[in-house]
Amino acid sequence: MRKNLIATMALVLASSTSAFADASDGKVKIGILNDQSGVYADFGGKSSVEAAKMAIEDFGGTVLGVPVEIVDADHQNKADIASNIARQWFDTEQVDAIMELTTSSVALAVQAIAKEKKKIDIVTGAATTELTGKQCSPYGFHWAYDTHALAVGTGGALVKQGGDSWFFLTADYAFGYSLEQQTGDFVKANGGTITGSVRHPLSSSDYSSFLLQAQSSGAKVIGLANAGADTQNAIKQAAEFGITAGGQRLAALLFTLAEVHGLGLEAAQGLTLTEGFYWNRDEESQKFGKRFFDRTGKMPNMIHTGTYSAVLQYLKAIDKAGTDETGAVSKALHEMPVDDVFGRGGTVGANGRMFHDMYLLQVKKPGESDIAWDYYDVLATIPGKEAYIDPAKSGCDLVAK
Repeated sequence: MRKNLIATMALVLASSTSAFADASDGKVKIGILNDQSGVYADFGGKSSVEAAKMAIEDFGGTVLGVPVEIVDADHQNKADIASNIARQWFDTEQVDAIMELTTSSVALAVQAIAKEKKKIDIVTGAATTELTGKQCSPYGFHWAYDTHALAVGTGGALVKQGGDSWFFLTADYAFGYSLEQQTGDFVKANGGTITGSVRHPLSSSDYSSFLLQAQSSGAKVIGLANAGADTQNAIKQAAEFGITAGGQRLAALLFTLAEVHGLGLEAAQGLTLTEGFYWNRDEESQKFGKRFFDRTGKMPNMIHTGTYSAVLQYLKAIDKAGTDETGAVSKALHEMPVDDVFGRGGTVGANGRMFHDMYLLQVKKPGESDIAWDYYDVLATIPGKEAYIDPAKSGCDLVAK
């Protein structure tokens, strides 16, 4: 009996030690790095941190027998601040992966550091296709959306509806350039023309001169290649100038439920936009939305739900790999299908792009919204293979030609 007990204890100890050894530092630590106080605070912000916590709880709170921890920080939309935080997290705080990364310039900088340190990053808040293009990483993943998907969705819809001449009002950094270029290319490929563009500083408060240029261009569509509070403010001021009343249409190229709520249906009604998630689309998304609302007081957009999905899939990949070692987890992330409320039927390409459906949406008129946060009509579903660039054409050197 004593021998059996000793043998059993040894087996348990060996098993425990093995599991512990397969998870570095006796824990798995995930960093959520995003804008928590600036122009994109509602876009992702602390609500993305809450979504990450929901994913950990839904997974069970542990993986490989060790606890999962979350740390978060505000990068203030500055690549140098984000880079310093990322290095500190990787070098001294045992962070295994960094996620969210709102703002393309920030995401590109942190992905380069993660590649150098052989750590995983999963971007849900930034849009540039460079993340899975020329600046791709074997440990980098792009999860929620990108500029190509937005161009295919919103740009494609408006060209088909007769909006065949465009003027762009563009945020003056990598994200804005990428969104303007890809939407413009898509417009021209479908027979449209670009009459001009103007660039504005991030977090600008006065769009009057920019909007007057757009108005005088005579373009049928003014493409807002910006996001967050920048888009909200541009739309408000466009209404003051009578731009939409004069017959020109506004295309909010990156606009989410959070910004529609901030703007209100009276100002936002009729806008066409593209998101990767809508809480009121079906029963599963409604259940997730209500859980998220109970914790945050708001319904989730595609960045919040995409962060939930990214964290959940990362933990599943660690479990599948049997270790949190970066190479093994990255391999599992590339191989595993995505099956959750956000990425149902999703797959990951060789360049790290997660392919999932996107939704073409139109903001309802005030009288059409029956319940709080019910802001969208779903006009069309855009399959992932149509929304995103073929990895072989992405420019990523990890993809076999």
